[in-house]
Amino acid sequence: MSKTLENLKEAFAGESQANRRYLAFAKKADEEGYPQAARLFRAAAEAETVHAHAHLRAMKGVKSTRENIQEAIDGETFEFTKMYPQMLEEAKEEGHKTASVSFEYANNVEEIHASLYKTILENLGNNEEVVYYVCQVCGNTVENAAPERCPICKSPQRMFKKVE
Repeated sequence: MSKTLENLKEAFAGESQANRRYLAFAKKADEEGYPQAARLFRAAAEAETVHAHAHLRAMKGVKSTRENIQEAIDGETFEFTKMYPQMLEEAKEEGHKTASVSFEYANNVEEIHASLYKTILENLGNNEEVVYYVCQVCGNTVENAAPERCPICKSPQRMFKKVE
């Protein structure tokens, strides 16, 4: 792998993480009553997204929708079959309960994501509209209607956010 490609991958990861971190910081600033700081964090997060997308394009990391869906299936499957089970086991061994819960939620949801991607791949082009709802506690992603209680984390229906 060329040094430039390594640098692009590192920059993409860094910009992507900064985006998510700044959005979390914005949420906290809003909760603490600092709307201007929250807006700046959201603006910086958007800029980091611009940078991340530019790096991804330079790596030729966006392909056809069919190929992108398959890559998503592969990535989600790796996460729920290998990555998160190992992380969960290590967190339990170390007695890190918060991390254990975080890894367990993510592991359960990544399997759901892989299934949703498989379904969309099988039906690509039929243009049937499906609405998605995401649990704001564990990330569970469901189609068409939020359940009364999240089957993963048991949160109430109001914790699901409709994805626009």
